[in-house]
Amino acid sequence: MVDAGDGVSSAEREVVDLCRELIAIDTSNYGDHSGPGERAAAEYVAGKLDDVGIEPTIYESHPGRSSVVARVPGADPGRAPLLLHGHLDVVPADAADWTHDPFGGEIADGCVWGRGAIDMKDMDAMILSVLRRRMREGRRPPRDIVLAFLADEEAGGTWGARFLVDQHPGLFADCTEAISEVGGFSVTVGENRRLYLVETAEKGIAWMRLKARGTAGHGSMTNEDNAVTELADAVARLGRHRFPLRLTKTVRTFMEEVCAEFGIEFDENDVESTVARLGSVASMIGATLRHTVNPTVLDGGYKANVIPGTATAEVDGRFLPGLEDEYFAEIDRLLGPKVSREFIHHLPSVETGFEGGIVTAMSESLLAEDPGAKAVPYCLSGGTDAKSFQSLGIRNYGFAPLRLPAEMNFSGMFHGVDERVPIDGLQFGVRVLDRFIDLS
Repeated sequence: MVDAGDGVSSAEREVVDLCRELIAIDTSNYGDHSGPGERAAAEYVAGKLDDVGIEPTIYESHPGRSSVVARVPGADPGRAPLLLHGHLDVVPADAADWTHDPFGGEIADGCVWGRGAIDMKDMDAMILSVLRRRMREGRRPPRDIVLAFLADEEAGGTWGARFLVDQHPGLFADCTEAISEVGGFSVTVGENRRLYLVETAEKGIAWMRLKARGTAGHGSMTNEDNAVTELADAVARLGRHRFPLRLTKTVRTFMEEVCAEFGIEFDENDVESTVARLGSVASMIGATLRHTVNPTVLDGGYKANVIPGTATAEVDGRFLPGLEDEYFAEIDRLLGPKVSREFIHHLPSVETGFEGGIVTAMSESLLAEDPGAKAVPYCLSGGTDAKSFQSLGIRNYGFAPLRLPAEMNFSGMFHGVDERVPIDGLQFGVRVLDRFIDLS
């Protein structure tokens, strides 16, 4: 690597400013058609690409809902391109709750602070800084790289990745592999040992609206067909239900690797105590051991003395890869015959194998920068734009490399207060990503 004269490459210097500037563009996604900040962020990214000779195109699915796509020619045009994708939108933040302005991009305590610092303007900045440097130095990647900076991921990708996949599939038609967010981050298991969790699977998403119907009437009367009562019982059954432990291929591999690192026997009957040893990521990993459903919204009636004819609720359901039919069969059993359901948002699960040249490239690029590194696959309890790109047959991996302090509550940063990313973690990510591109 060519550096800036003091052992720090130009990309490592630039990534901090790029991350700060992206954070300063408020791209809050409220789940509707708002989001003018996405257009501003798309124009910012397009300008940074154009500066170094990468020709970007902005695609707008709805006024203000903008994504950027570009292609960087590689040395071997006969190879399938690699897709690098990141989203530009963020969840909202209330400045009153934060130590530093969530849209200030401030530097404090060795970190860049702000909404999107790890979800996922850090990776956007890493991609930009690495590709800008490579273009300035005339270093072509081994194969074409398709870049996609996307709108609307935080609300399911309808106006971003889903729009592009449905309306412009040719942009990605020849891509076979992709990397993006929520993977490649370190979990410290010993003084000189770190696991880097690479996302190879995601639970499916089922946001559902429930409806109970009954007989409307006066609140003073006896009513054996009360919609509110029926709905409340169903919601309580869902909320209290604990699905059985189910170890998918990815989760089983992850647990076996973790047990090997801790020097303990893999016991399928005691998986949760092993997960508890993982510190701040335990809750994220624990949610991938079984299906989940959580009631989130209740609505019924309009006056204290009127029994309504209908009552509704909303629930957030997440199902494990390959087990969708099993999941909904149990949901319907719990709801009972008097409560119906419909989807508010329904996205598939994702799972791909942890093998092949791209996985080798991840492992070797991590080891080159951290001799104590070991890459392991894991399943994400949430969802990403990988769900949209999967429909094109693209194998997706969460690989946004970050070496983190052992004490940092990384999983708590996602959608949380005081989101921040260590500067040295960003710079580590730049070095790893640059090597990864060469090796992939």
